[in-house]
Amino acid sequence: MIKNKKIILTGASSGIGLELCKILSRENTILAVARNISKIPDMPNVTKFSCDISQPENIDLMFLKAAEIFGEPEIFIANAGFAYYEIFNRPDWNHIDSIFKTNVASTAYSLAKMKNMKQDKPFSFAITASAMSFMAMPGYALYVSTKYALKGLTDAYRFELNKNQHINMVYPIATLTSFFEVAGSEKLPWPRQTAAEVAKAIARGISRNKKHIFPSKIFRTMLVINKFAPALLNVYFAIEKKKIKNLKGN
Repeated sequence: MIKNKKIILTGASSGIGLELCKILSRENTILAVARNISKIPDMPNVTKFSCDISQPENIDLMFLKAAEIFGEPEIFIANAGFAYYEIFNRPDWNHIDSIFKTNVASTAYSLAKMKNMKQDKPFSFAITASAMSFMAMPGYALYVSTKYALKGLTDAYRFELNKNQHINMVYPIATLTSFFEVAGSEKLPWPRQTAAEVAKAIARGISRNKKHIFPSKIFRTMLVINKFAPALLNVYFAIEKKKIKNLKGN
């Protein structure tokens, strides 16, 4: 597992981020970042930092705070993000901009800052993406587009990194947290797993320098099915599409 590392963790106030904070704080030093840090319990080796990562100047302050606490971070875990579950039929620029700033721009900016800071020195940069980075779902058009963007960004950026610099992309399935309540979906997609399960998979994957971390074996099987027999998943998507029809009726 991960030991004696200096870590910046965003989205640390709930769900996967909070579970990661609990696991990693035992043997590492963490700057735990969230908008509402009152939700983060007091833990040894953890410094809380309130930050809206959708603004670049706030990310700059976050890195300055990390430097004040422990110097250069060795691991950055970009876990913050949010979703919309909706019918995407409103030409609302601010609505679109808000999710891309948080889910994509903040991650790309933080990744570039890590590379610029570390130069040729080793580091790990983990990103909580989504199973939807591979499989688009009805009702999540904006959210899916941000996750596809992150996968494209990291697939390309790996060519620019040194051998001892790692990007760890994480692809959780629907996770039992408040995430989907924020998204507005009353019924989670299937399959599902707990935040603690995902957090353990992330910590294990980072320690092994895995490029791609799949917390769910079921989802990995679904990817194989989708590759060789995509028609078999039509029933699954039909079920999810029914939820959208119900949403239209509201």
